Amino acid sequence: MTLANKTYRLLPEWYPQDGLQLTWPRPDGDWASLLSRIEATLERIVIATTRYQRVLISVPDVATQRRLAATFDAYGIPQSQLMLIVAPTDDTWARDHGPITVVDEALQPLILDYTFTGWGGKFPAEHDNRLTQWLDDIGVWACPVATRNMVLEGGAIETDGEGTLLTTEACLLNPNRNSSLSRTDVEAQLAKDFGVDRFLWLANGHLEGDDTDSHVDTLARFCNASTIAYVRCDDPTDPHYPALNAMEQELMAFRQRNGEPYQLIALPWPQACFDPDDGHRLPATYANFLIINHAVLVPTYGDPADLIALQALSVAFPEHTMIPIECVSVIRQHGSLHCLTMQLPRGTLVPALSHS
Repeated sequence: MTLANKTYRLLPEWYPQDGLQLTWPRPDGDWASLLSRIEATLERIVIATTRYQRVLISVPDVATQRRLAATFDAYGIPQSQLMLIVAPTDDTWARDHGPITVVDEALQPLILDYTFTGWGGKFPAEHDNRLTQWLDDIGVWACPVATRNMVLEGGAIETDGEGTLLTTEACLLNPNRNSSLSRTDVEAQLAKDFGVDRFLWLANGHLEGDDTDSHVDTLARFCNASTIAYVRCDDPTDPHYPALNAMEQELMAFRQRNGEPYQLIALPWPQACFDPDDGHRLPATYANFLIINHAVLVPTYGDPADLIALQALSVAFPEHTMIPIECVSVIRQHGSLHCLTMQLPRGTLVPALSHS
């Protein structure tokens, strides 16, 4: 995109990071019946991440802020590694209501604040939609923020950082997002904002229990500019098999800018997970991993395939430490590890951690 005579490009997840953003659940929110479990999972994410970088956490109230400060102090996490900010929120999915960062040619970042509507109006999102601006108003960001009227969630896009965007038709072309925009319109807007000139559209792929209309971060992910890790269903009797097999064929047909095929890393298919209350299937996926500085956090589900997924991703990230994060409770609310988080690239967070 061009702003103030500058050209910007979207950053890949492996770009060096200042920190990681989380949104802590409200006691009276959708996580109420699972609050202790989801908090335990989020604590594990914080403990793992603060070994490598800072963590910014939006918390619902002062009482939670004080409790978490004491908890993480007891874990031995330095205060300098945490920012605990009281802010009104609706839910925990920072990937989709968090900032999307681009950089100019001098690597100076700009935060783009897109409109978040709760995945096409499925859930309340008014507070989450304002969170990036709220954090800007209190001085958390070290770079400018530009507001966008377009509806877009971070989990819907993947980039190689070199001008290619990977996404899904089911989400970005869904009329519940930007009903007035055609594919050409969407491409034009994202090309302008992200500095991309190649679009890899997946027409196939969906996980039962997914509320996002097939976010690409549940299906296929860039590991580097030439490598894509993806969900592969190897069970012909599973209802997911036809769509995921078709998605695999699409990925095989995609080409890099130089005309070469992508190196594809198939991630294993976990055993079906079902909600213990009403029995509906839950969206367990190993594609929902998170790249941070020097490590990759990998969702696990107490499944024999967990180890296979960790081994597969260790091939994709030979210089990163693999850190398993148990996400059995997370999928109860139809997301996983990556969905809970948003990376904050270098230059986005203020150096001083004095906010409270």
